[in-house]
Amino acid sequence: MPRKVRYNLAASLDGFIATPTGSYSWIVDDKTIDFNNLYAQFGCFIMGRTTHEAYLAMDPVENPLRAYYKTGSVVVVGDTLDRDLETQVEVVKLGEVESFVRALKGRDGETDGDIWLMGGGKLAGEMLRLGLVDTVEVAVMPVLLGEGVKMFEGKGREDGWRLELRGCERKETGILMLEYDVLYGGALEMMTRSEFRGVSF
Repeated sequence: MPRKVRYNLAASLDGFIATPTGSYSWIVDDKTIDFNNLYAQFGCFIMGRTTHEAYLAMDPVENPLRAYYKTGSVVVVGDTLDRDLETQVEVVKLGEVESFVRALKGRDGETDGDIWLMGGGKLAGEMLRLGLVDTVEVAVMPVLLGEGVKMFEGKGREDGWRLELRGCERKETGILMLEYDVLYGGALEMMTRSEFRGVSF
């Protein structure tokens, strides 16, 4: 089974993943979410420079990536980064991200685990435009921010990117856990797949 790039994130109801200052304090704490099980599904964690710096700023004991740094599983995309020897991350230039990620996706997902796209919005937007994002898995917080870092930054496209809902769970905290497949073929592909399941329009 090929590996998938899964954009798994928390977002406000109005589509922001961080405040303008980079704060995540608005994220609702939900004890029923099993983060240990979630992290175990992945063998690679890819992120932009700002997201990487946010993890490095955390207390090392509380940093969920602490066990993955020395395994070479953490990838940071950025043109202004040198290799971070302290945390032993893999550094990839933005212009090389497509070939790098496609090589990662060519490995067996069952043995190597999926690829967690952890943000930020600029990297997610670029990877979406390159056709690299397979799923969007968003925990929608019952919060409105009004401004901040968007889920996807950068240039869009006229007809957008079609999504197919494959999971929805409502938490008692008011969080909505949504899972979508990205349908790069657009409306025609979405119709074909729906008709295959016996759904008529």
